[in-house]
This record gives sequence, structure tokens and C-alpha cells, in this order.
Amino acid sequence: MRNYDYIIVGSGLAGLYTAYRASAYGKVALLTKSNIRESNSYFAQGGIAAVTGEDDAPLFHFQDTITAGRGLCDYPAVNVLVNEGPARIQELINDGMHFDTENGELALGLEGGHHQKRILHAGGDATGRMITNFVIDKVEHCPTVEIFDNHAVIALLQDEHGCYGVRCWDFNENREEIFTGHNVFLTSGGTSAIYKRTTNPHTTIGDGLALTYNAGCEIVDMEFIQFHPSAIYTPTGEAYLVSEAVRGEGAHLLNQQGERFMVGKHELAELAPRDIVAQSIFQQMKEHHEDYVYLSLKHLDPEKIKKRFPNIFEKCAELGIDMTDRIPVAPAAHYTVGGVKTDLTGRTNIPHLYVCGELASSGIMGANRLASNSLIECLVFGKRAVEDSVRNRREDPIPETIPSFSLDREKLDAYLSLKNKVADIMTQEAGIIRTENGLQEGLENLLRLEQTEIFEENEYYSLVSKNLLTVAELIIRSALFRKESRGGHFRSDYPTPNDDYVCHIIQQKGKEIKTTPVILNN
Repeated sequence: MRNYDYIIVGSGLAGLYTAYRASAYGKVALLTKSNIRESNSYFAQGGIAAVTGEDDAPLFHFQDTITAGRGLCDYPAVNVLVNEGPARIQELINDGMHFDTENGELALGLEGGHHQKRILHAGGDATGRMITNFVIDKVEHCPTVEIFDNHAVIALLQDEHGCYGVRCWDFNENREEIFTGHNVFLTSGGTSAIYKRTTNPHTTIGDGLALTYNAGCEIVDMEFIQFHPSAIYTPTGEAYLVSEAVRGEGAHLLNQQGERFMVGKHELAELAPRDIVAQSIFQQMKEHHEDYVYLSLKHLDPEKIKKRFPNIFEKCAELGIDMTDRIPVAPAAHYTVGGVKTDLTGRTNIPHLYVCGELASSGIMGANRLASNSLIECLVFGKRAVEDSVRNRREDPIPETIPSFSLDREKLDAYLSLKNKVADIMTQEAGIIRTENGLQEGLENLLRLEQTEIFEENEYYSLVSKNLLTVAELIIRSALFRKESRGGHFRSDYPTPNDDYVCHIIQQKGKEIKTTPVILNN
């Protein structure tokens, strides 16, 4: 057993930042499933949203977030985000982080759903990489932080006093390892890679959701999967993100007949919130029997585009696409809006278990995440969680735990085959537009796989296969329960919002689905 003060699982910005903050209070183990630079945060292109401009205010950021969230944002959580975000940005700058500037001032961009320019970026379209690398450098130079890559967490350890550590599979040594600590932080991201077409790394398949669900955590609002409207279309099915900031610079969406179809759909046209744009693109593709639409930049200054989006320009060129003309795009699964229920300090219903980042559901995102709120959430709630944990240190004895898992490499092919089957089911039946019949058929197909697949007890690939099915079922069951359309959940059989569903949907292992009210006051 390896003993630490803090066990932090995940190396996106939430995990890195909490490790950096926690390093001041004790010994930290940072576990990552692959390597420290493989995360949604690392590949985030757009930017980070926070009020820094003189013509902006936290109230305006609050209003934009609430509007995008379609009536399901909890006001106290949003207030924390918009009011504490600017201080977290200033702390990063004080620590040496360099955001892009214009004429000596922070360069602020505009993205979908925002009515003010408040998106900070670094390296043009490399904001996620720049911030993540910055915090990685801080963490790597912390003597109290030890990084363990290629360590996949397979179970949470808990007793009557709460969580006290994790079981994980060490792929470097091909064996199980036990990590124990006074507080455990899960920051392992979302689950969008269980869909066929996704902007996420292939490892983002909801491990943390399955772990926490099996441990007894409350899982909230899993029907809300955000599909990014503009991912490059390729005949191979691979999807490459085209930042919303491209539309913020003035790019137009055109169908293959050359028509701008977002004008008249929303006051912000191409800069409408993501759910509206993604659904509109999907409808155009369906109506015209096409696989993609175009993001047109031909009316914009090509030199400015190359300078502002060097990485996207390079990726387009690699694919034989001239970004300064037009890019074929289609929606792709991008962000898990729901997640593990937490309070405003990242606490779950299991003592000494904290959840931060995309995996958490703190009440900020509602039914649809406002662009670029994800990175700032990592900073704001990461700091809050660490500060709370200092006052919440587990003092009870930590039980001795014996490794019990194995890994059978012959089961890898079966896992990959199952992953493809689940991706087909989720894309077909629980994608951008859903129906009762489709969701029910999808659920039955998942249950059939659960019954027919051969799983081995305490074996790694059997476990991750069961986790895939668990997460997919959580999404579909919640989508079946919500008989309305709202944000990232669109039911063509219930195409309008219904006030009866202004609530959060909670799933907990061994219990019936329940609802809780949205907190609409401070």
C-alpha cells in the first residue's frame, strides 16, 4: 500500500490544479490513466471565461450562464463561479501564466451564448494546452507531488467512515496497486468517448462515473450530453474540434446549398448556445441527406485567421482543407453536462470523497454548458475543494487492503468489440435527437449485451466493459425519464420544454430514480 495525504485521480486541469493547491498541505499522489498530457483540458481550443473587461460584470456572466443552462442552473453555484473566477485568473497571472494580449491589455474573445467579450485565450487556439502545461510545470516542480502515469483506477476504497483510497491497475508494472489517503479527489472527466463521433480522447469513457455510481454516489442529469456543433467531418469518422471561437471571429454556417441557416433561428445566429446550433446542423444534415455542413471563413481576413487559429489551420491543412475558405463540419459528442452530485466545496455524499471538473455536477451547467465555463470551473471549485479538505482530514485508521484484481490480455479484443457496439447504440438511439422508442430499444440492447457478454470477476477488461454498460444505461434511463426537450436533451416526441421537469434527475445504485428541485435563489 502507498499512503498519502491526498489521492487525486485524473490529469486534466481540475486534477492538476487541485494537486498544485493540495501540495501546500501534504503529500499528494496524482494518478492518470494514460499520460499527464492526455485530457480534454489539454486539447481545449476556445479559452477560459471570466470577467476581466471594464464593460463586463459578474452579473452579465451569471445571466449568460443561466440562459444557456435552460432553467436548470443552481443559482448559488453559478454565483460562486462568476464571482470567484476573476480572482483565480489573476492568481494564475501572478504565478506567471501568460494570456494573449492586444495593445498591452488582455485579448478577449466572444463565443456562443456570451453577450460580452470575456474569453481569455493563450497561444491563439491552444488555450487548454498552454494552461495545462503551465500547471503541469508547477506540479512537476512540487516536491510533495508524486505523479503516477498509466495507472487506471478500478475501485474506490471505503468503510463506515467514508472513502480512504483507490485500487488501480499499474500498466507499467502490470499489477494492481493500492493507494490510500486522508482525502480522495476524482477529476477523471466525462464520458463522451462512448459515442462514435467525439472530440474527446479515446480514454474518456466515464470511468469515474461508473466508479462513483458503484460506490453509492448520487449521479445527476446524465441525459444532458453536449454535442459540439463544429467538429471537422472526415470520411473515416474521426472528429477534430473547431473551436467556437472561430464562429466568434465571424465565421458563417452554410448548408451544402450555400445558405446561412442560423440567421432567424436565434438572435445570436451562429453564436447561439451550443445545443441550438448542434440541433440546427443536425436538422440540416437530415433534411438534405448530407453528412456535414460548411463553416465558411472566406469573407474573413485570411492572415488574421492563420494567426488567431494556428493549430486548427495546421490540422485543416493536414486533412487537405483550406481553413480560409470553408471547413466541412458536423456535431460530435463533446462534454458530459451531468455527473456526480457535489456541494459548493466539491463534497459528495461519501465522506472524504471529492469530485471536481467535468465529472462533477455542482449545479453550474444546467441543461447546457455555456462555452468556456469548463476550465474556469476547474480552478474555482478545485480551490474550494482543497480548502475544504484541509478542515475535513480523515482521522480514522485506514484499513489494510490486499490487491485482488488481475488482467487477462486475451479479453482486450472482447472489450474493444463491446466498446464499438455501445458506441453504435448510443449514437443511434441517444444522440442529438431522441425518441421514446429509440431510447427504449437502446436500453434493451444494452441489457442484452450485459446478459450475453462473458465477464470475469475482479478482472480489468471485464470491469471496464461493465463500466461502459453502466454509464450508457445511466444516460439512457435519465433520457427516458425526462419527457421534454431542454438544452442538450432533445426528444422529438416531446419537442418543447415542460415546467414539470424543472428539476434535477438523480440516480443512485439500488434506488429508484428521483428528482430534486433546482435552486433558483441565492
